Amino acid sequence: MLLLPILAAAAVAVTATAASPATETDTVKPPDSLVVEGVPAIPASLVAALRPYTEFRGATFLSFHPERREMLIATRFADTAQVHRVAAAGGARTQLTFFPDRVVAAAYPRASGSGDPFFVFSKDTGGNEFYQTYRFDAGSGAITLLTDGRSRNSLGVFPRRGQRLAYTSTRRNGADNDLYVLDPADPKSDHLLAQVKGGGWEVLDWSPAGDKLLVREVISVNESYLWSFDVASGQRTPLTPRPEGEKVAYGTGCWAPDGRSLYVTTDRDGEFFRLARLDPASGRHSYLSDHIHWDVEELDLSDDGRSLAVIVNENGIGRVRLFDARSGKERRAPALPAGSATGVGWHRNGHELAVTVISARMQSDIFVVETRGGRVERWTESELGGVDLRDQPEPQLMSWKSFDGRELSGLLYRPPARFTGPRPVIVNIHGGPEAQARPGFPGRNNYLLRELGVAILYPNVRGSTGYGKTFTKLDNGLAREDSVKDVGALLDWIAHSPDLDAGRVMILGGSYGGYMTLAVSTHYADRIRCSFDVVGISNFVTFLEHTEAYRRDLRRVEYGDERDPATRAFMEKIAPVNNAGQIRKPMLIAQGKNDPRVPATEAEQMVATLRKRGIPVWYLLARDEGHGFAKKRNVDFLFYAQVAFMKKYLLE
Repeated sequence: MLLLPILAAAAVAVTATAASPATETDTVKPPDSLVVEGVPAIPASLVAALRPYTEFRGATFLSFHPERREMLIATRFADTAQVHRVAAAGGARTQLTFFPDRVVAAAYPRASGSGDPFFVFSKDTGGNEFYQTYRFDAGSGAITLLTDGRSRNSLGVFPRRGQRLAYTSTRRNGADNDLYVLDPADPKSDHLLAQVKGGGWEVLDWSPAGDKLLVREVISVNESYLWSFDVASGQRTPLTPRPEGEKVAYGTGCWAPDGRSLYVTTDRDGEFFRLARLDPASGRHSYLSDHIHWDVEELDLSDDGRSLAVIVNENGIGRVRLFDARSGKERRAPALPAGSATGVGWHRNGHELAVTVISARMQSDIFVVETRGGRVERWTESELGGVDLRDQPEPQLMSWKSFDGRELSGLLYRPPARFTGPRPVIVNIHGGPEAQARPGFPGRNNYLLRELGVAILYPNVRGSTGYGKTFTKLDNGLAREDSVKDVGALLDWIAHSPDLDAGRVMILGGSYGGYMTLAVSTHYADRIRCSFDVVGISNFVTFLEHTEAYRRDLRRVEYGDERDPATRAFMEKIAPVNNAGQIRKPMLIAQGKNDPRVPATEAEQMVATLRKRGIPVWYLLARDEGHGFAKKRNVDFLFYAQVAFMKKYLLE
């Protein structure tokens, strides 16, 4: 639930020698990867105090071995998350990839061929999100680039039998996500299967016979459709009708073992995504989860076709639920440790299920559920940097009424009871806006809670997901500033909360949450102390003109089309950079130079405008990052700057 992917490793150089203890005059040097402007020298004593809170790590499940009872995971031991092998519950995490940039995904073929199996993995360079796919040969450790090295490529999907990989790529024109197929053992086999229009195409599954692909076409968060593509000819067939009037969305899906029907998640005929069995020939949807009044988010079918595992978003908490694939009836799921589940994946044996779990006391770790007997094994136990979090409470669900009487909700992390009196507050607004603040591990923010006594509030303003499709559309187009008013009403709620200090509020957000941070700073300047914008949008017009081509049309559905004169005029009117004259409080801004989503120009024009007005602004630009900071050395220094900024402007 943290605002951006922030994984974590190199120590920041100190001006004193390594052998001598830090003194009050010692300072730290920023990493060479950072451009730091307006930030005062960071005391080495502060870094020493923060260090235990920066040395945690987590693990996420990637893929089961096709034959053996072992898995690939992602975790960090140096500066970024890399692929590791774990051969048994509690076994050693053996690192397999070693890159300066994080590996974002990896997968074995679902059935092994002759000899040692390979796996494929995906990574970009410097956070630019132009992901490339590589083959890792288990026997030799050799790594082979499989894609073109320039375009944006998805990792793709393997069939249940065979080793071909179906994936999408923008290589033809940089904008459209065309379909490709290759045999990773023979990179020369790579070929274009079908050209499509738009950047929202995604391969979901191969048919049991391996002759068709299930593909999703995303128009917006509220509109998407499913297609079948013939693997030999590339011919496409629509599987889901496009109804008149109300838009319909499909979240994910897979072929049923009969090769004719599908298991899908969809909001068709309702507010939430339900699990359904779809007969494309008739268009009939047989709903299996009518008794669940939340979004069914993830779906995985066991290789024997007997069991479906799904994750249900129950008010932000991910719960694993099991269904008998043949009868459609829900089965009892074994109890997992307290926390929120994500990333389910079946072992080929059909009765063991891997799940990643995250909680307030656990960054993220992997558990394997034996679904026949109910046994739960913990496969990883990641370090917490030496901080004792056994007494860490889960966040409190809170609610408030907005300007129009609509009830909204959020998560409140409270500091320990030893901090008395009204507590300063960080309001941390999630990005998206099609996203949701969900309970998780506070990470470095544990220092703010446990050592500084700062409360942290994560609101889910209108436009968030998880509360039905009508709620998600409430901020679209010309209703954009209604979500800003939601934060204004939240400030009213804080003012009436006796244990929170309405006179010491900091607004923080990343991406779209960065836009919200900037907008709140203009609308409610007298009600906040300071703000912290991470890769935020300062003008929707310039943002849409410069965001990467493959995502531009998808964003226009949400924000409006800047090419329309009336919409453009509205966007210019509400642009924070054009309303910066209303900002009167200090601001910290962080940006990745290689950001393909929110270009660095959005931050630069905001910084320049604030400086002209004489507003204190601290600015950090990472030369080797994209949409948020992912490398530990950069994340750490940004956190040092954040704490120094808060001590100066929020806590004094």
